[in-house]
Amino acid sequence: MKSMNTNQPKVFIKTYGCQMNKLDSELSIGSLAKSGYAFAEEEKDADVILLNTCSVRDKAEHKVYSQLGSLRDQKEKNPELILGVLGCMAQNEGDRIFKRMPHVNLVCGTRMFSKLPELLEEINGTNKRIIAVDEDGEVSFDRLVTQRQNRYNAFVSVMRGCDNYCSYCIVPYVRGREFSRPVTDIIDEVKRLADDGCKEVTLLGQNVNSYGKGLNGEVTLATLLRKLDPIEGIERIRFVTSHPRDMTKEIIEAVGELPGVCEYLHMPAQSGSDKILERMRRQYTSAHYRELIEMAKSLVPDIKIASDFIVGFPGETEGDFEDTVKLLNDVRCQNSFIFKYSPRTGTAAAEFPDDVQEETKKGRNHILLDLHKKISTEENRKIVGKSVEVLVEGTSKSDAGRLSGRTRQNQIVAFDLPEGSNQAGISSLMSGKLVNIDIVDSTDLTLFGDLSEIAFDKMTH
Repeated sequence: MKSMNTNQPKVFIKTYGCQMNKLDSELSIGSLAKSGYAFAEEEKDADVILLNTCSVRDKAEHKVYSQLGSLRDQKEKNPELILGVLGCMAQNEGDRIFKRMPHVNLVCGTRMFSKLPELLEEINGTNKRIIAVDEDGEVSFDRLVTQRQNRYNAFVSVMRGCDNYCSYCIVPYVRGREFSRPVTDIIDEVKRLADDGCKEVTLLGQNVNSYGKGLNGEVTLATLLRKLDPIEGIERIRFVTSHPRDMTKEIIEAVGELPGVCEYLHMPAQSGSDKILERMRRQYTSAHYRELIEMAKSLVPDIKIASDFIVGFPGETEGDFEDTVKLLNDVRCQNSFIFKYSPRTGTAAAEFPDDVQEETKKGRNHILLDLHKKISTEENRKIVGKSVEVLVEGTSKSDAGRLSGRTRQNQIVAFDLPEGSNQAGISSLMSGKLVNIDIVDSTDLTLFGDLSEIAFDKMTH
């Protein structure tokens, strides 16, 4: 690697997994940038390659091991190249990564991102291997607000860890116990983001609606939302992910009352069967979940619900699965993340007999996916003919002739500009703007619309 006193060493970071991992990569980029590192667009141009990993499922770890294997040749050609594994897989696998992939130099856990510059400096020129997975390390939330993927959107970590220990989940073991950031620190970060042009923030926590745990005083997610809502420049506030056990009327009322807080709730159900929920250690019943959804829809009529479901959990009968189908049908989730169960080493459920046949899991997975697609198609069709507020993100990924953005309810909208308008430069001009789009068509995943000529003229003049 190049000396810090000559040319800037270049780092390439690849991120796997959830929004928290994406934010951790931004925090890492910030600490490295402060220490004089530059960033490579491609692996081949990098002096340091860091893989920020997910460990929720075995498949995620297999992908990382495969990627590390493919980097072996690059390391052999350039022995000074530093390879590092960061995040949840690093915390979970530890020195087993070195045993399987001896060309890796660094294993850095979920609480050690702020130490990256010192760790890399120690490795520089020595090709030594370092493991840094302190389970009790103090997490630094310090960031360069300018270092983020999208200028107009930002993730903000408000708490870390999880105390729930659901029987299928590895997160408490790799992220540690819950702790909350002080309110003043969060407010300061959001203000700095707003000053840098950010329009929308998403508050992150493995169990975000238990925010306040560990802080003195009556601090809750609802009180935090009320303090963030008035910040000038921030147009939208979201929060993920919410655990049904900790959802309160106070939080839902804040969603309904605060103009900046979006009418969107990601609250995983995981199953509609009380027997399976108990085996999962979810600490609520399907009836309680339904009550929460009914309360949310009553207090916030425009709210859209997103959920997660696991099919084929140990002991799941056909009747248990039918309870899940019924729950999804009744709740009518806009988004559902649906997974087949697979045992995760280190979790309580890994000790259960994996007694649902793989073909049965696949069949149930398809049934739930098909039902979700049907519900999403029907719900999106109800919006055709209406006008919705969209925060423009840029050119549509699927159609370069359109722009795209999201509604307050997190629906993707792809829209056309007025006929005869010049597409060149419009994407950068309109990105970050709030516009009203007339919806003319829809699929299960996307709303399609038009920007009126009057609105376009206001935006561009």
